[in-house]
Amino acid sequence: MGFARACSVALVGVEGVVVEVQADLEPGVAAFTLVGLPDKSLVESRDRVRAAVVNSGAEWPQKKLTVGLSPASVPKSGSGFDLAVAAAILGAAERIDPEAIADLVMIGELGLDGRVRPVRGVLPAVLAAAEAGYRQVVVPELTAGEASLVPGVSVLGVRSLRQLIAVLTGEPVPDEPRESGRERPDAMLAGLMVPGAGVGTGL
Repeated sequence: MGFARACSVALVGVEGVVVEVQADLEPGVAAFTLVGLPDKSLVESRDRVRAAVVNSGAEWPQKKLTVGLSPASVPKSGSGFDLAVAAAILGAAERIDPEAIADLVMIGELGLDGRVRPVRGVLPAVLAAAEAGYRQVVVPELTAGEASLVPGVSVLGVRSLRQLIAVLTGEPVPDEPRESGRERPDAMLAGLMVPGAGVGTGL
C-alpha cells in the first residue's frame, strides 16, 4: 500500500483553484481509476501518464491504483494535471519521496515519451497557487518565464518527467533536446526547497 499527494490548478473561467491530486495504491488486480469529476480529456490522461512514466524509465505499479482530484465539486478540464498525476503515482509507489511533492504545485501536459508540454493558463494558475499560500511550482520549461512573473514563488521549468524525477531524488539531471536553449533545470537556482532531494536544493 502507498499514498502520496501533489497539487495542480484547475481554471474555472479566468480564476484558478488549487486541486489536490491524491494517489492511492492497494493490493489487488492492476487497474487505474481516476475520480473527482474529470472530463474526457482528463480521463484520456490515464494513457498519457502511464506511457510517460514507463518511457521515463520508471516502473508502472502493478496494483490497484486510484487517483482522486479534490475538491470533487470543482470542474476540471484539460491536460495540465498530467504532471501532478504522474508525480503522485510515483510518490505512492515510492519511486520518489512523497514528502518531496506534498507542497509542490505542478502544471503541465505529458507526452507519451515523457516530455513535458506547455499548457494554456500558466500565469493565472501560478497566481492562484500563490494566493493559496503555495510557494513552489513546477511548470513546462517553455512557460517558466511566464510563471516567474508571479512574485514570491519559486519556479522550476522542466523538459521531461525524467528531469523532474532526477531533481526530486537528487540524481544527476539528464539532458534533453533543448527547445528553448535553456540549461538543465537546477533546483537550487530555482530556489526550490525539496525534502529528501539531496545537496543543492536549499535544505
